[in-house]
Amino acid sequence: MDKTVHLIKLSVGTENVEGLAAWQATKRAQAPDGLPRHVTRMWPRREAEVLNGGSIYWVIKGVIQCRQQIDRLDEYVGSDGIRRCSIVLQPDLIRTQNSIRRPFQGWRYLPAADAPPDLPKGRGDEEPLPVELNRALAEIGVL
Repeated sequence: MDKTVHLIKLSVGTENVEGLAAWQATKRAQAPDGLPRHVTRMWPRREAEVLNGGSIYWVIKGVIQCRQQIDRLDEYVGSDGIRRCSIVLQPDLIRTQNSIRRPFQGWRYLPAADAPPDLPKGRGDEEPLPVELNRALAEIGVL
């Protein structure tokens, strides 16, 4: 049986989860069928594992704050004629426990065992902890 692997990606320029949702609601950020997508240069070599229940975990302001289930990978050819990968996502942004991440470029694989858990039902609408407090709690091992 195939394993599941997730992707992790910085949401550059996004201030919060609501800002990510607003960006994904724009036509530019959607696949032809209206689902949100993220276009990237590299095609995941571990495609089968990503499509076996994988999600993309979004890092916003240095903290993983939410995830989206990956629906499929589509080929996308831009106006420059270069072939790219369109990561098509389910529209629901699922809040996760915050997990601090250092900056990186592109996307990375995230093993399922290292993915932060989803917030329990009813906690998704809570205000996130301030970044400084979140970092301090992570440094002492609470988060």
